[in-house]
Amino acid sequence: MSNGTALAHDVPSSGFRRGRRKTGNVIPGFGLSLGITVSIMSLVVIIPLCSLIVYSSELSLSEFWETVTRPRIIASYKVSLVTAFLASLINTVMGVILAWVLTRCEFWGRRIIDGLIEMPFALPTAVAGIALTHLTVQNGPVGSVFSSLGIDIAYTKLGITVAMVFVGIPFVVRSVQPVLEKIEGEYEEAAYIMGASPLTVFSRVILPELRPALVAGFTMAFARCLGEYGSVVFIAGNKPYETEIAPLAIMSELQEFDYPGATSVALVMLIAAFVILFANAVIQSRANRIVNGIN
Repeated sequence: MSNGTALAHDVPSSGFRRGRRKTGNVIPGFGLSLGITVSIMSLVVIIPLCSLIVYSSELSLSEFWETVTRPRIIASYKVSLVTAFLASLINTVMGVILAWVLTRCEFWGRRIIDGLIEMPFALPTAVAGIALTHLTVQNGPVGSVFSSLGIDIAYTKLGITVAMVFVGIPFVVRSVQPVLEKIEGEYEEAAYIMGASPLTVFSRVILPELRPALVAGFTMAFARCLGEYGSVVFIAGNKPYETEIAPLAIMSELQEFDYPGATSVALVMLIAAFVILFANAVIQSRANRIVNGIN
């Protein structure tokens, strides 16, 4: 009886332990990791962004609308949007070329160039802005050449675009480069054997694989350029209604101690960045569904 009783007690306890193992988390410490993640995100991202809404709520809806639709503010929106869009288009083309060279060509110094691609991430934006301004002014090494052709770079929208190209190029290169490295060469060789031209191979074989990465790189570069301040403020010239960008308009409001006005304009820029990143997420999701054959 004692042995039977011991066995009777052992069976349910072992079953209970098996049940606990089945319902446990696969990743040890998941709850702690999730708590730390949410805390960091709250302190670094969520709370600062929510403060924009709190400060902006000091204005009524009509006052908010009047603040963010003033002619000077609207002009700064247009300058930022147009130059950021053009810079992102240029980065998309140049980023593919750079990524292609870095993945398909072997030459001395390739690793150095690959490392320099991320220089805009490490370099202070103010330093980049000062360097670009000295290069592109009328008596600068680059600006003098274009000035002789009647083209001014510094203190124009062209100069703003150049600065935005500088800060946005790594996003496209780092988005496209891993995809190019994973594309199998057999497909290209088969297309060449069947008589396809290099342009046809790129447009029919390589480009479909690159399209999701190109969209991701373009949208991230666009969002980055849209909010760029340090590298642009020096080369822009900051002429109201001409070369004044939206971040500079926010700084102007802060210098006048108009904190509700500054946060209102900042909130508009935040919404624009959110829309861009949300569109990127939707496009990426649809692209993945197409690649995986899911309707």
